[in-house]
Amino acid sequence: MYEGSKEKRYSKVRFKLNLCSKIYTYLIMTPERRERLLSVLNKRQAGLTVVLENVFDPHNVSAVLRTCDAVGIQDIYVLNTQTPRRKKWGHKSSSSAAKWLTVHQFNDTAACIAAVRAKYDKIYTTHLAADAKSLYELNFTGSVALVFGNEQEGVSEDMRKLCDGNFIIPQVGIIKSLNISVACAVSIYEAMRQKSIAGHYEQKNLPDAQYNELLEEWGFQEDDM
Repeated sequence: MYEGSKEKRYSKVRFKLNLCSKIYTYLIMTPERRERLLSVLNKRQAGLTVVLENVFDPHNVSAVLRTCDAVGIQDIYVLNTQTPRRKKWGHKSSSSAAKWLTVHQFNDTAACIAAVRAKYDKIYTTHLAADAKSLYELNFTGSVALVFGNEQEGVSEDMRKLCDGNFIIPQVGIIKSLNISVACAVSIYEAMRQKSIAGHYEQKNLPDAQYNELLEEWGFQEDDM
């Protein structure tokens, strides 16, 4: 009873904050801000996403969100993460990146992968296996999702069975592992490099429906669209 009431209060607070944010965004929509937001939106990539499985440290999640925003990823999938949304996933690390991204949360592995599979052709996990490819062997010019697992145990076996293959980041040091947020950054910047060469950042990449929805969400009015 108490928990439900508390969650209801949080829901009302979130609604009011989102409404205030939209009003504020509209009031400060200067020509310069409008141009900047359009430039960002026009470079968002429909063919690249990140899936986080059981990543418990909110600062790691936040760092990933910030990097995804930096390379133009719009949709992020968060599976089984136990951090409450109201904690903002380590607000200081994300620098408010989360409010510009579309975060899909799931508690079921099969449901999460089904949603990802509906939009992306290939799904790869970061896992050290005999058949794992090097990151630099992957073709990112198509539609690709990358899965990053728990800080201690990595990607689960159930997740690996539902994906198309594994990849590793080549390393020559003594310590053969990277922090999850660092591994994600290295991986998606390689994806950005390949997509940039292929010209994916030179024209609007998102589907029209999602593009228009984000315009409205980011504070644009009909006259601006």
